[in-house]
Amino acid sequence: MRVPISAAAVDNLTDKAAMMRESLYKSQSITDNMVSILGSFDHRLSALETAMRPTQIRTHSIRRAHENIDKTLKAVNVILNKFDLSREAEAKILKGPHDNLEGYLEAIEQLRSNIRFFTNNKSFKSSDGVLNHANNLLSKAISKLEHEFKQLLSSYSKPVEPDRLYECLPNSLRPSSGSPEASGKNPSNSRTGPTTAENAVYNPPVLIPPRVLPLLHDLAQHMVHAGHTQQCLNIYRDSRSQVLQESLHQLGVEKLSKDDVQKIQWEVLELKIGTWIHFMRIAVKLLFAAERKVCDQMFEGIDSLKDQCFAEVTKGSVAMLLSFGDAIAKSKRSPEKLFVLLDMYEIMRELHSEIETLFSGKACKEIREAAVGLTRRLSQTAKDTFGDFEEAVEKDATRTAVADGTVHPLTSYVINYVKFLFDYQSTLKQLFHEFEKSNDSDAELATVTMRIMQALQINLEGKSKQYKDPALTNLFLMNNIHYMVRSVRRSEAKDLLGDDWVQRHRRTVQQHANQYKRISWAKILQSLSVQGLTSSGGDGGNSSGASRALIKDRLKIFNLQFEELHQRQSQWTVPDTELRESLRLAVAEVLLPAYRSFIKRFGVLVENGKNPHKYIRYTTEDLDRMLGEFFEGKT
Repeated sequence: MRVPISAAAVDNLTDKAAMMRESLYKSQSITDNMVSILGSFDHRLSALETAMRPTQIRTHSIRRAHENIDKTLKAVNVILNKFDLSREAEAKILKGPHDNLEGYLEAIEQLRSNIRFFTNNKSFKSSDGVLNHANNLLSKAISKLEHEFKQLLSSYSKPVEPDRLYECLPNSLRPSSGSPEASGKNPSNSRTGPTTAENAVYNPPVLIPPRVLPLLHDLAQHMVHAGHTQQCLNIYRDSRSQVLQESLHQLGVEKLSKDDVQKIQWEVLELKIGTWIHFMRIAVKLLFAAERKVCDQMFEGIDSLKDQCFAEVTKGSVAMLLSFGDAIAKSKRSPEKLFVLLDMYEIMRELHSEIETLFSGKACKEIREAAVGLTRRLSQTAKDTFGDFEEAVEKDATRTAVADGTVHPLTSYVINYVKFLFDYQSTLKQLFHEFEKSNDSDAELATVTMRIMQALQINLEGKSKQYKDPALTNLFLMNNIHYMVRSVRRSEAKDLLGDDWVQRHRRTVQQHANQYKRISWAKILQSLSVQGLTSSGGDGGNSSGASRALIKDRLKIFNLQFEELHQRQSQWTVPDTELRESLRLAVAEVLLPAYRSFIKRFGVLVENGKNPHKYIRYTTEDLDRMLGEFFEGKT
């Protein structure tokens, strides 16, 4: 149903619509006017911008010009400052480094800085001339620097006096006076053992004062930076190597060839070897260690020179020391040289790790190899000498027999030799390990020792056959094998050879003693035997039925044989007191009871006759006393 609209309402709406239309017309008119005004502003601003552009361009140019002027003024100031610094540096360089070394080094550094600056600023009109002048000046500066390096190094490079070196040694290795020769002490003979020597404290001497080393370091560094590395090396080598060799020369080190060694008497050579061992310790642990410290500090940061300089400085001294060792290792072998060869081998092994550390690096390779080579030659020569000794013992052809059957010089020599060898147990085991590649070096040493003992025994058996009297043959073997057994029991060899070896050879000694007793005394005991004494009708009649004439004959035979034995065997010798008494007792135990029984039973037949003392010359006590004179070596 439509709602009727009144006429008043329609009129009202119509008025409102008319008002809205009129408002829109006015708004459009205002908008158009604003657009027109804004367009006019845009046109005016464009005109203004066009009018101001020339002014803006001129202002920018003026600003740029000011900036360029500032930059130029700054550049000029830098260049002028460089010129001022160059003049100052030149003045110091021309004056030389002697009075003010630190200032001189600063001047060189400043000159280098200036050269780098003008090299990078070639646009400067006179840069080429400035660079030429600066480079010439730098060349002169480095030349003066080399001279100063040489002068400074030379003035502080002095040989180390022997007494000062000895003070750096552990107390146990210091000679009692000026030198090993003067003190009469061979340092190598006081065998403290490698372990003690390795643990001892050594205090390397100060070769160059600590306050001087930084200056030398700076000088060396500037020379290297200037491309004068070889000159630096040459100066250092020439100064230090000569001083090092002079230190060794004052100590007593000699350079001896193989021919020189062959001409030296053994006693003198043995002393020289002892001092050489001492000198090796001093050289490596003191002089070379101190020289390495100087090198490391002087060339710190210059790795190319550290090892090279050390190698160049020390190679002559090392060669001088090792040449003596080589001469000994290559000289004619003889048994007495074995111990000094082992001493020399020991010191080379003791110093091995320090040599490897001190002479590290490619530049020192030849020195390391030379030391290792000498160690190997010494070990090989020692091994060969050891083998020669074993063979010499077995084949010793000495025909001079010991007339009294005592211990043969060869026996005492070999036993003493073996006992000395046991002072070198660890060294010998190391040798066997190197050559035999065996893990049981104790067994190797025992085997070799047994072979030497066996070789000696075989030789002694051959020598015993020189005696015409078989009793003396057995006495000789008894004495010598007993000496071997006793020496082994009292030495470290017992642990190595074992109780079985000792017991077996003690039985051998007893066998020869029994053989001596049987051969010497069986015949005389036969004269005291009752066998053959009884007869059916004897002179004067006796309950024993023995013949008086037969008893007299037996007693005459006994007296003659005993006197002959006494005369001969009192000249024989049993040097060991215990063995001598044991042998006399063994004889007395069979002789005296037999004689006592014989006289007791048959003596009455002679005592009742004429001249009883002609037949019964001795009492039992007389015989006992005379037996006490046997084996005394009386002439």
